[in-house]
Amino acid sequence: MKKNLRLLSIAIICLLIVIIVAGYYYYQTYQNKTLILYGNVDIRTVNLSFRVNGKLQTLNVDEWDKISAGQILASLDNTPYQNSLQRATGILASAKAKLDMLESGYRSQEIDQVEAEGAQRQAAWKYANSFYQRQQGLWTQRVISANDLENAKNNRNQALAALNAAKDKLNQFQTGYRTEEIAAARGEWEQAVTALAQAQLDLADTILTTPSPGTILTRAIEPGTILTAGSTVFTVSLIRPVWVRAYVSAPYLGEAIPGREVLLYTDRRPYQPYHGTIGFVSLTAEFTPKSVQTTDLRTDLVYRIRVIVNDADDMLRQGMPVTLHFAEKKH
Repeated sequence: MKKNLRLLSIAIICLLIVIIVAGYYYYQTYQNKTLILYGNVDIRTVNLSFRVNGKLQTLNVDEWDKISAGQILASLDNTPYQNSLQRATGILASAKAKLDMLESGYRSQEIDQVEAEGAQRQAAWKYANSFYQRQQGLWTQRVISANDLENAKNNRNQALAALNAAKDKLNQFQTGYRTEEIAAARGEWEQAVTALAQAQLDLADTILTTPSPGTILTRAIEPGTILTAGSTVFTVSLIRPVWVRAYVSAPYLGEAIPGREVLLYTDRRPYQPYHGTIGFVSLTAEFTPKSVQTTDLRTDLVYRIRVIVNDADDMLRQGMPVTLHFAEKKH
């Protein structure tokens, strides 16, 4: 009986050892397994257009031409925009001159002229007032008529009103223009500055340049066409940087860490991989797109990742299928 128990104990211990060894072997195998994903080189295109209306004057490139960043691709007839720029320049100069005039106030010559006019009004009023007083004395002696006295009185009142108006005018010239007038002139000047900047921008927008290197895919129009703002002139395929789009399932999401190095294989270079770095991992899950070749079920939820190719060349074309091998983690 004791012998049987001893054999059973030995068997149990051996079984546990086998289970531990198998588990450790499975764990090591899983850890050392290289994660393989399947994706495609991202198709990145942009439609280039003018921001302003006009008549298309020149096209400098054709379909499938390679272009560099900042290269001039096309231009509009800029005559209307040159005219608008000249008009805006004139309006700005006029508004600036008006603002300077109001801020400087009246000229000393103008103030002297108003002072002289006030002195004349003062003398005229003194004469009219003196004449009226003499006429009153004559009226008491019944030497003049009541009508003559009334005329003298009216002349005196008119001279007094003219004198007060001259004093008010002199005070206005000495004080300068009102604050509201200066503020209105400043507003007109600022509007003219903005209008000039817009005219300069519109003139610059008659030249179409490319934002980054690429290849012309389509040329939609020909010279002489009247374009509206936003009408597509070229469709450009962007070639740099090269991105690869792939999808990783939830169990392997921990492997797809931004900054992780990835090897990319193509059918043209099955033994010479490109080198890339994970630059983006989606925060939301989605179903695997049908365009991606994968051995997993297409109904599985996956996360999109973007890999930036560090050593891309012209052989890596957009839409090309790519196999991704995750480089081993550095411990």
